[in-house]
Amino acid sequence: MNLTGKILIAMPGMGDPRFAHSVVLMCAYSTDGAMGLIVNKSVEGMSLDALLDQLSIEHEGQAGTAGLYFGGPVETGRGFVLHTPDYHSNLSTMDIDGRFAMTATQDILEDIASGGGPSSALVALGYSGWGPGQLEAEIAANGWLIAEPSQALVFEEDDAKIWSEAMKSLGIDPITLSATAGRA
Repeated sequence: MNLTGKILIAMPGMGDPRFAHSVVLMCAYSTDGAMGLIVNKSVEGMSLDALLDQLSIEHEGQAGTAGLYFGGPVETGRGFVLHTPDYHSNLSTMDIDGRFAMTATQDILEDIASGGGPSSALVALGYSGWGPGQLEAEIAANGWLIAEPSQALVFEEDDAKIWSEAMKSLGIDPITLSATAGRA
């Protein structure tokens, strides 16, 4: 099983409130662990423009359409930019699966601020990480569903609708889900 480039959709009974109704785009997956970014939880009370100001990156008061998100509970002081593959930093762009890429260096923020960045992007503070076997155990315990993402779902859909739209992409009506798991 390779989850790189897939999305994880939190089940209603997710025990960790930081992941309740989360959709996580998986950036890396191996036997050593996994790393992803939550794509549907905007950071409240802070904008990308404010972040650019804090980093002393010049901008025209509007940093394009990139949003600022809570990427996960690990290293929340660090930024990661999830974006379309039409942008490549010579410093550190990681291709995820041909549909998505991730860059974690300041040069992409400078390019976004000057209008030269990717066609679509989101800036995540922190990331979601799992140690060896941890994510597999959570999936086996019915904590996550796995689906194929689209750029439209990740970059264009309203944050409040991403979770339900991801569920619907699997043919699941979110209203029918229970927060408790059982065995037949």
